[in-house]
Amino acid sequence: MPKITEDQRDAGILERVFQDFAACAVPVRDDLAQAHAMVLSRLARPGTWWTGAERVCIAAEARAANTCPFCVERKQALSPYTIEGKHTIDPMTEGVLSEPIIAMVHMMVTDVTRITQNAIEDLSQAGFSDGHYVEALGIVVAIRSMDQTNRGLGVPLHGLPSPVTGEPTRTRPAPLVQGEAYLPMLARQEPEAPDQDLWGADFAKSIPNVARALSLVPDAVRDWFALSDAQYIPAGKFGAVTEGRNLSRPQIELLAARVSALNDCFY
Repeated sequence: MPKITEDQRDAGILERVFQDFAACAVPVRDDLAQAHAMVLSRLARPGTWWTGAERVCIAAEARAANTCPFCVERKQALSPYTIEGKHTIDPMTEGVLSEPIIAMVHMMVTDVTRITQNAIEDLSQAGFSDGHYVEALGIVVAIRSMDQTNRGLGVPLHGLPSPVTGEPTRTRPAPLVQGEAYLPMLARQEPEAPDQDLWGADFAKSIPNVARALSLVPDAVRDWFALSDAQYIPAGKFGAVTEGRNLSRPQIELLAARVSALNDCFY
């Protein structure tokens, strides 16, 4: 399983995360703060398909979607695509992200059941690869996961980091398989270099599809594992789910199912 290392975690970001959690009425575990700091640090850096500035703006749009009147109107409409209008966007996004990716990010947040294969293909017609889509999805998943945790703890949302300059790597992992989902995913075997840290041959047989769904962009899986390990169940320990936790397995699953229902998670 991937480990959080010092070079993945900006010291300033870690300090700010600890300050945010200091507002909580109960103590917050250090590993939770470290996981949030690692994901925020990686958010600021160039990714696989998006620059650091674009990645931070995608996170900002994931938050802006929560209060977008156009998204509300579309979701309530019997025929969403007959509703015309413009998304309310975060000011930092202007001139950085184009309308198609803004619309997709807002859809990920407010009306995920409309993300069909046709919707993803429409995004490709606008010039974005399947990798662009998966990386954006991974960012949305990560920022919403952290934000919901902070809301539950009654602490401020973490400030978004300043982007780091540089170019995306534009690499694809292997071995990929087609036909199991809308998009290619890593096969159920140990990934090839340099992504062997994602999972070994044994764990690959039981790797959850919710993690494989992001595997076209391995760093998105690394973020997912880091947050899942700290906030939910450590990867590979589903049989010992209560280890290091104060909640029982039924309590954990009840909370998880309720959160999924509230988020319209059809998975």
